[in-house]
Amino acid sequence: MRLAVLETEKCIGCQLCMFACSRRQNEAGLAKSCIGVRSIGGMERGFTVVVCRACEDPPCARVCPTGALKQRKGGGVSLQPEKCIGCGRCRDACMVHAIFWNEETNKPMICIHCGFCVDFCPHGVLGLKEERRSNHAEG
Repeated sequence: MRLAVLETEKCIGCQLCMFACSRRQNEAGLAKSCIGVRSIGGMERGFTVVVCRACEDPPCARVCPTGALKQRKGGGVSLQPEKCIGCGRCRDACMVHAIFWNEETNKPMICIHCGFCVDFCPHGVLGLKEERRSNHAEG
């Protein structure tokens, strides 16, 4: 299972998903969230939810010089904080800018696709999806 943005046009920018993510990590406030909500023009143009897309071949893990990011089964990565040196290469390599930074620990914060935030989104923007990956083109 992976976290997915199902209905981005329904996002009203409430940031409840971000608060939920922080709370799951026993933190308070938005600075410790592994998911982000950004304006693409405010109420007039809407918002976008930024979350790890669970890449099959994650560029963030490829550029990590210490092997602190391990590829997860089904896509995405998990952080082994004891190996992380805080170089920021993973953050720079993420094509969707879904790696957030913990300024206190100088380490990345990356969604682990737990789905905790899903229940706190009042508009069904987020959901968990079974990822079907195949070598065959679907037609």
